[in-house]
Amino acid sequence: MLNLVNNMGARYVFFRVYFQLTRKKHKSVFPLNPPMIDRVAGIDMSRPFLLEKTGAPAFQLEKADKETLAFKAEQILSGNILFFNHEWKNLGLDYDWITNPDSGFRYDSTKHWSEIQDFNPTSGDIKYVWEKSRFAYLLTIMRYDFHFGQDHSKFVFEEIESWINANPVNQGPNWKCSQEISLRIFNWCFVLDYYRNSPELTPERFNRILHVIYWSLDHVYKNINFSRIAVRNNHAITETLFLALSELMFPFFPETKKWAADGRKWFEQEVDYQVYDDGTYLQFSMNYHRVVIQLLSLGISVSARAQKPFSEKVSEKAYKSLDFLYQCLQEENGMLPNYGNNDGALFFPLSDQDYRDYRPQLNHLHHILTGRHIYADQAEITEDALWLPSSSTSTMEAVSKKYGALSYPVGGFYLYRNEKSFTMIRCGKYKDRPHQADNLHLDVWIGGENVLRDSGTYKYNTDKIYSDYFTGTVSHNTVSIGDQSQMLKGGRFIWYYWSQALDGTMKENENEVIFEGRISCFRYIRRNIQHRRTVRISKQDLHWTVEDTINADGASQNWHFGKGAKPEMKSESNGSVIQPTTFPSYDSSYYGTKTGEESLYFEFGQEIKTEIQF
Repeated sequence: MLNLVNNMGARYVFFRVYFQLTRKKHKSVFPLNPPMIDRVAGIDMSRPFLLEKTGAPAFQLEKADKETLAFKAEQILSGNILFFNHEWKNLGLDYDWITNPDSGFRYDSTKHWSEIQDFNPTSGDIKYVWEKSRFAYLLTIMRYDFHFGQDHSKFVFEEIESWINANPVNQGPNWKCSQEISLRIFNWCFVLDYYRNSPELTPERFNRILHVIYWSLDHVYKNINFSRIAVRNNHAITETLFLALSELMFPFFPETKKWAADGRKWFEQEVDYQVYDDGTYLQFSMNYHRVVIQLLSLGISVSARAQKPFSEKVSEKAYKSLDFLYQCLQEENGMLPNYGNNDGALFFPLSDQDYRDYRPQLNHLHHILTGRHIYADQAEITEDALWLPSSSTSTMEAVSKKYGALSYPVGGFYLYRNEKSFTMIRCGKYKDRPHQADNLHLDVWIGGENVLRDSGTYKYNTDKIYSDYFTGTVSHNTVSIGDQSQMLKGGRFIWYYWSQALDGTMKENENEVIFEGRISCFRYIRRNIQHRRTVRISKQDLHWTVEDTINADGASQNWHFGKGAKPEMKSESNGSVIQPTTFPSYDSSYYGTKTGEESLYFEFGQEIKTEIQF
């Protein structure tokens, strides 16, 4: 408990205790299925929620991209849903919205949301229930109708109404998470704008939708301290943005004046706190950082169009975020290292690029901030920016790819790029909660291929053997002690005895780039254990030298390779050559999926030197 308080702070611990003690009061604060009133009267339906009044961008996709979009639309219209932006699952056209398609568990929609257990071995990963209820798939149908001149408004509004029938306000699993509630309404607003003139949007149906929207805002506002104190990550940014934009989207709800005023203040505070001054992000996750990029794009675009822009600090942190992720991006395919928690989230799919391709979202924010596209001649990448165009008067400079050594010491990322390869080294000092025990991880890319990789995430609620592997040290290219991780695993997303960077530097000379870093780690085993890593990167060829020193016995240097990557490796310790040992491992390139792989490790005393040649 003392370690938890030291790491997370007394405010966090006291709130979690208070939240549990007051759980019985939630039923009165969040009423079950409140009565419906008429909210349609007097609403100006010509007023947009999120999109501009034109409702769609003025361009057309190339034929090849249309084929991809058509395939996706056909899948959705036949009852299939793309889970976590990678795996199609057939739910059918009569899905009940509360059955977990991965475990088969059916939640009780008569229960108050506070009585629903979101992490339970019996029910499985609740994200499988939440995934369709985000309604991101409706944006694919919207885009299909635009590009193909079709009208599936009947399908769209029947899907929304089906959800409303199955999920009474504040009941069941789909009212459990305020972020999921916020995302659902954002995506409803996209299609409400696009299909606003459809006869399928009858006054009765629209009133039912507004009823849910109102109580969604009410829920998020009353529960906002959970995300701002107990969670404080991209959840808080999503929910505070939802409140901040509420007055612009729903001015006919009188409460939105207060909700938006508080939401705007909280949103700006969260962005300033969560995005570090060097542009790195407190969740130490490439995908969650992209989640924030999408939220910033939405928020800056809509607020600027309404002539109520957010503070300059929001734009500054947005630009720094954009620049950091862009420096990590591989131009061959738009991929970034699969580093940190990756739950398959892509909130607003407004293009058809692969989920691991970050170019559409980075280009979108870049266009909003600078007025220019990074990929101006590639319509399949620029479509996001055309649905939510820039209304900002910002004149920020266009980003450019930087070569050479780059250091981001606040977040703890060290990069080196030349014409042949890209290297990322993690060496972080945590002031915010870590999610994976991966300090001093080494990630290498050659020609767009991830030859030394992170193992990914897999699932948040899975068998302990997989959870321990994917979050633990052994699944990363760093040093472990036996099968122990750098930190002691607690419940769910909690770690004790956080590893901490003691120093980290990157310098270069004529022939090589040299990273030197040192961390405090394994403190639950012994208090004074330190791991020092030196990485020498050749400028002439594809050669890396990694030297590790750790004042502990039983250490292993772990290595995970991309598919087809077979480097030459030579390792020695105390003057003796060490032979590697292979071990079965896993790779999760996309959430919810994993493949069996073969990795290797070198056991060593207290120091080791390994040369890697591709």
